[in-house]
Amino acid sequence: MPSAKILVVDDDPDFVEIMRTILEAHDYEVVTAANGNQALVQVAAHHPDLMILDIMMSTVLDGLDVSQKLSEDPDARFMPVIMVSSIAETPYAHVFPMEEQPHMDAWLSKPVDPKTLLNKVAEFLS
Repeated sequence: MPSAKILVVDDDPDFVEIMRTILEAHDYEVVTAANGNQALVQVAAHHPDLMILDIMMSTVLDGLDVSQKLSEDPDARFMPVIMVSSIAETPYAHVFPMEEQPHMDAWLSKPVDPKTLLNKVAEFLS
């Protein structure tokens, strides 16, 4: 029986599959979404225990939009969010809003180290 349900949100199918493989090997149930709109639908349908959320998807700040909407949702606002991104290494780094605190519990840069990911997931699900 899965220990928790995790929503992985990323537009890169290879990244999603890597996350799925790592998480399922540690008895987590994985639900996926390829963009912010799909993520919000999955949150409502599956009530995940934690979200792994990319920033740059259908728009440069798609993940930040999702995190903001989650923070305003009384049913989802307490779900831990681990943001993953390579935005710092892209020409879009300057658009990341440094002056406001995004709704997230942790930040991991891509490529994500599996051990670090699993430690963060366990930390927020304990």
